[in-house]
Amino acid sequence: MDHHRTAPASRRGSRPRPGSGRRLLALGSAAALAPALLTACGGGSGTTTTSDGLVQVTVGGGGSIFDTPLQVADANGYFKKQGLKMKFVTLTAATGPSALQSGSVQFFDSSPTGFVSALAKGLPQIAVSCDGLGNPLGLVVSKKFAASHQLTAKSSAATVAEALSGSTGGSSSANTKAEAGIFLDKYGVDPDKRVKWVSLPSPAADKAAINSGQIDWFVTSEPIPLQIQDAGDGVVVADPFKVPEWAAGQAGYGQLVVAQRSYATAHPDVVKKFATAVQQATAYMDTHLKDSDDRTVLKAARKSLAGVPDGVVQAGLQQVDWPTSGSMDAAGWKKTMAFLDSLGTVPTGAEVTADNWTNKYLP
Repeated sequence: MDHHRTAPASRRGSRPRPGSGRRLLALGSAAALAPALLTACGGGSGTTTTSDGLVQVTVGGGGSIFDTPLQVADANGYFKKQGLKMKFVTLTAATGPSALQSGSVQFFDSSPTGFVSALAKGLPQIAVSCDGLGNPLGLVVSKKFAASHQLTAKSSAATVAEALSGSTGGSSSANTKAEAGIFLDKYGVDPDKRVKWVSLPSPAADKAAINSGQIDWFVTSEPIPLQIQDAGDGVVVADPFKVPEWAAGQAGYGQLVVAQRSYATAHPDVVKKFATAVQQATAYMDTHLKDSDDRTVLKAARKSLAGVPDGVVQAGLQQVDWPTSGSMDAAGWKKTMAFLDSLGTVPTGAEVTADNWTNKYLP
């Protein structure tokens, strides 16, 4: 196992603090290639070559901030330089692993929670790169709640936690509820006893509930919290800059490039080319997101975040540490697993061993 490179430490301190119709594609569409494509040999998850000699790879993502490296790699020509042509399909944590299993996609941009859960089910998958560090989470309170408790985006974490005692929070996933609980517990607010929880089916339902007054606040991944703030309907009062438990330094890996183990074994050259292109993209993002005049990343991000205001996208991107190297190590996985264990949302006894991840496909 190649462990010779380590993931970079969090660099949040050097970054400026930001201001204030997803369509699920049928898995079968991954195989609905244009007539110009010529099928090449390669077994159950074989490769497909385009008429201009590029290898077609289909990758699934969740339609979030974390899809941006894939879009940047495509926009900057990194995939093409590696001899690849990317086809992107939107999947979920539930459908991504099965798409890998069936060969509908060759790569899945997965959260650590999803990856660990897939391993716990015995699915033979392997993480070949880390393409994001930390968690771009936002805790957004309604405009009315913010006014009545005198909360602003600059309110201290302790002040926010105290205000949430006795409030009504929305929960659309076990993960985000647990992430909110980590924050509240730190400041002595028992999330089980001091918060009334309303279970909702999705972050979009959270958004509707906060606008209707059914809940006072909720936590979810960006860009929804910042969108609510941008629309004037609420205030983001906690994020990874204010809650270090959500950030890379304590939470570890935020997103992973995952492949089916059999595919990686059969097509190591394709996996290496793909991982190389994605690493070039995250390295580009690490450098150019500090340059307010660079529009390449923002333009690429819009492909996965259509309709989201530019300021919201930019602020959300700033909440993630984009690694200059996609490599992983045992210490990084230990940190990541400690964070997942603290959430209590992965199967009991789930673990990640050195056999479940590798750096050998990275340049």
